[in-house]
Amino acid sequence: MKPQGGDRIYGDGTSIVAVLPPGRTVLSTSWLNGGYREDIHMVFNHHLSEQACRSDTLEGGSIDAYLRLTASRLGFDPDRSTGMLTKADMCNAAVASHTFRALTVTAIVTGGIEGNGGRAGDPASFYEENGDFGDPPGGTINTMLFIGASLPPETMARVVMTATEAKATVLQELMAPSCYSTGIATGSGGTDMITVISDPSHPLVLTNAGKHAALGELIARCVREATRNALARQTDLCPESQQNMLVRLGRFGIGEDEFWEAAAALPGEHHREMFLAALRGVVSRPGSCCGHRLCSAYHR
Repeated sequence: MKPQGGDRIYGDGTSIVAVLPPGRTVLSTSWLNGGYREDIHMVFNHHLSEQACRSDTLEGGSIDAYLRLTASRLGFDPDRSTGMLTKADMCNAAVASHTFRALTVTAIVTGGIEGNGGRAGDPASFYEENGDFGDPPGGTINTMLFIGASLPPETMARVVMTATEAKATVLQELMAPSCYSTGIATGSGGTDMITVISDPSHPLVLTNAGKHAALGELIARCVREATRNALARQTDLCPESQQNMLVRLGRFGIGEDEFWEAAAALPGEHHREMFLAALRGVVSRPGSCCGHRLCSAYHR
């Protein structure tokens, strides 16, 4: 695909690659040439296999070294590249693009947080010392965001804020659980990444990426749409799957075993497998939280 402005984007099965014309400005959270840069020629999002998800098993021995090797294998200069890593499949990536007048915004998102959903303010998992922080669990939402306009550095930083808020709204609406508290996730536990690309040669110069600005609206619409679709494709995280009563109660530590223990404590003869079969038969139906429906199904 080719977003407005000449950026060339393609996939090779394990990576999504964006080849940038000279002069693009890039703001990235990557370990490889992260931060604000004006010399990046290529941006990528790369799928990590399960076997390569620990930094001590990554080829090169570190995340930064592995990213450099990946850039080289894709045929680009690592010193002019930046990239993101994820366990999500590239075939499940979602794209959203919206335009208002002369402005076009495009988002490409991969995502899956079933094993690492986290809520801002959850208890920390590590204390970093001298760059050593171990290996966070898998589960990441990665976002490439192409802005068809010229943005100063401070506006690009504001883009990250708006995009992050937009991502969090999707997780709130889906009631995606944190894996580390009883709250609703706002992202992954700490591995989400974002790369913002803008075009200084574009005649449209924008300085406001907040929610009142058209730029902010387009960013949020693109990020929300692409995030929602990516999560549905990767792990079936969608409104339909979230209707399951056990999914809803899981973040409070209530599952099949807890229902069975409560049922087994009641007078009379009980059969675990029959009860669990009845439970699984009603948990996804509208109104299944009503206790008498479960009892009726069990005692038929």
